[in-house]
Amino acid sequence: MRQHHKAGEKLFVDYAGQTVPIVQRDTGEVKFAQIFVAVMGASNFTYAEATWSQPLPDWIGSHVRTFEFIKGVPILLIPDNLKSTTTRACRYDPDINMPYQQLAVHYGTAIVPARPRKPQDKAKAEVGVQIIERWILARLRHHTFFSLTELNQHIHFLLEVSKPEAF
Repeated sequence: MRQHHKAGEKLFVDYAGQTVPIVQRDTGEVKFAQIFVAVMGASNFTYAEATWSQPLPDWIGSHVRTFEFIKGVPILLIPDNLKSTTTRACRYDPDINMPYQQLAVHYGTAIVPARPRKPQDKAKAEVGVQIIERWILARLRHHTFFSLTELNQHIHFLLEVSKPEAF
């Protein structure tokens, strides 16, 4: 079924399944960074960044940086039913985590999580994750990163290079 989106109405957010290794310079230990992906509904305008984990502080910080990147705030946020998003997943009335709800109130937006086990509700996020994995993470697969900042600089550079001029 085809979904129609109004400009600026929805922002679909999710984490990619693929992680990126980051080597600690002093110990040689390898940690894996999570990739946050946000996609605007009508334009497919995409933002991505690496974070150490998926809990609430990283989740909220990624949203704030997304709003800065897209230079605005959408009317609706459409996340998955992550633990960072909901305290109780429900088809009709999910319980939103209080700090995440406060973010929405602060920015004047609303949160409408996708239904549990219904990926078609957030198809834009799923396609955005595929694009980030194929067009950005695939280009970075032979690079060795020594910090999260370095990885994010490379991701943001590739996002800017692939960004259409219309934005």
